[in-house]
Amino acid sequence: MTTKRPLYATVLMYLALAGYLIFLGFPLLWLLSASFKSTQELNSLAVNLIPQQWDFSNYASALERQNLLTAAGNSIFVAVVTMIISVLLSMPMAYALARLKGKLRAAGTVWILVSQVFPTILIIIPLFLVLRSLQLNDTLFGLILVYVTFTLPFTLWMLQGYVAAIPPELEEAAEMDGAGRFTILRTVVLPLLAPGLVATAMFTFVSAWNEFFLALVLIQSPELYTLPIALRSFLGAEGQTQLGPLAAGAILATIPSLIIFGILQKKLTGGMLAGAVKG
Repeated sequence: MTTKRPLYATVLMYLALAGYLIFLGFPLLWLLSASFKSTQELNSLAVNLIPQQWDFSNYASALERQNLLTAAGNSIFVAVVTMIISVLLSMPMAYALARLKGKLRAAGTVWILVSQVFPTILIIIPLFLVLRSLQLNDTLFGLILVYVTFTLPFTLWMLQGYVAAIPPELEEAAEMDGAGRFTILRTVVLPLLAPGLVATAMFTFVSAWNEFFLALVLIQSPELYTLPIALRSFLGAEGQTQLGPLAAGAILATIPSLIIFGILQKKLTGGMLAGAVKG
């Protein structure tokens, strides 16, 4: 018999949830407000969430002066290709890492952990020299290769946790019914692994979309800039910042990632439900 939650506990729970949502959403609301403010209002000491005078020229300035659309296309291309390659490489590796026993699994685990220890700043110069010798510096494909290399250990670690959570008895039952290894992976493991694949894809996309330092070092041509590098262009000489266009550009930069997140989030929910039915 379940006990009814007291009214005050329900009120406190919703108040805490509302406070948490405000805490998370306030920076985005402030950024949205700043994108519609004039330069004079942004430079004043007035603190107000609603602009005194709505200025839509910041968005036109962001789109025209800093070539933001080209940078957005570069970011989408790099993030999507990085996501696809990382997920495709991680699936068989994660299955092997979760199911194999012995020294091979231990070596794989050590490689994953060690790869996360070294900071990027230590290897950026050798990485640049290697890409230059391969004639891949200042190219989007070179940047994708670097992103896949950096995200693969963590995505592999994420996926092997999802694979390990799938009961091996399901595979054994399918094998007793005469199913081959490929059929088992396609009909048993893959449907149950769908939530993990979506979560891994979301992580990989966001990591590649937001990455700044590697793109700053490896990309020199303005036509190949990604969005974080293009937004840096709003910082002028001697620390002068175009706050309005910068805020407008940042708002525009969040739209594609929100769309991708919304699409994958629906797939994540559907995959979890399908996995529960399959299990």
